[in-house]
Amino acid sequence: MSTSPRPLPYKLIATDLDGTLLRSDDTVSARTRDALAAVTAAGAAHIIVTGRAVPWTRHILDDLGYEGLAVCGQGAQLYHAGEHRLLTSVTLDRQLAAIALAKIEAEVGPLALAASRDGIDGEVLVGPGYAVQEGPLPVVPFSDLAELWAAPLNKVYLQHPGLSDDALTHVAQQAAGGLVDVVMAGAGVVEILPLGLSKATGLSLAARRLKVTSADTIAFGDMPNDIPMFGWSAHGVAMANAHESLKAVADEVTASNDDDGIAVVLERMLTSV
Repeated sequence: MSTSPRPLPYKLIATDLDGTLLRSDDTVSARTRDALAAVTAAGAAHIIVTGRAVPWTRHILDDLGYEGLAVCGQGAQLYHAGEHRLLTSVTLDRQLAAIALAKIEAEVGPLALAASRDGIDGEVLVGPGYAVQEGPLPVVPFSDLAELWAAPLNKVYLQHPGLSDDALTHVAQQAAGGLVDVVMAGAGVVEILPLGLSKATGLSLAARRLKVTSADTIAFGDMPNDIPMFGWSAHGVAMANAHESLKAVADEVTASNDDDGIAVVLERMLTSV
C-alpha cells in the first residue's frame, strides 16, 4: 500500500533580504531560487520580510518574479508584490520622533539624518553628512530639518561620526526607548521606528492573511532587527555572516548568504519529507 509523503515541517518560509536572501552582489543564486521554488511547490509559502521600505524593495521582488506578500519597512508596510499594491502602512509619530531625536542628540551630539517617506513611491530624504550606501534608487537631499518632518514617515535613519552602530543603537535605546523603537538593520543603518513596531508585528499580520501561524513558520535573518521575527517564529535560522546578537538567539546557524545558507536548510527540509 502506498503512503502519501509527509508534509513539510513549516508552511511559511520567512526570509530577510540583505545579507540573507541576497548575496553580496545583490543577486539571488540559482540554487536558492530552485530551493524556494521546490518548497513552494511542496505547499509552503515564501514571504520576504525586510527592513527596506517598499520603494527600495519592489524592483528586487519584480526581478525575482515574486508575486506574494512582502513585509517591508521593518514591519511598517504590507505590500502585495503581484498587484503592486500597498495593503497596510504604519507611520511614525513625527512629534514623538522629534522629541526622541532631541533626547538622543543630548547624549551623543549632532547626528546625520535620513528618513523614509510613507507610500509606495515614498522618497528617501538624506541630510548633510549622511552616508548613503550605493543603490539603484535616487535620494532627495534636504538641509532644513523642517523638510524632514513635512510629510508622513515610516522611519528615521541615524548616523554618528564617531560611535559604532552598536554603540549608537544602545545609547539611542536608553535615551528614547519609551518614545520610539530603535534598531540596527545593517552596517551604517540605525533606525527610529514607531514604538512597538517590528518585523514580528508585520509578519504576524501577513501570516493571518495567509492563514498560517507562528508554529508553522521558519525565519532566516542576519541582523539584530531580525530578533523579534525569530522570537515570533517556531524556528530561527541565522546566516553565518549574521550579527552575534542574532546568532545568540537563533535555533541554528547556516552557511552565509554568499554560500546559499537558505538553500542548505530548505534542501534538508525537502529530503526529510
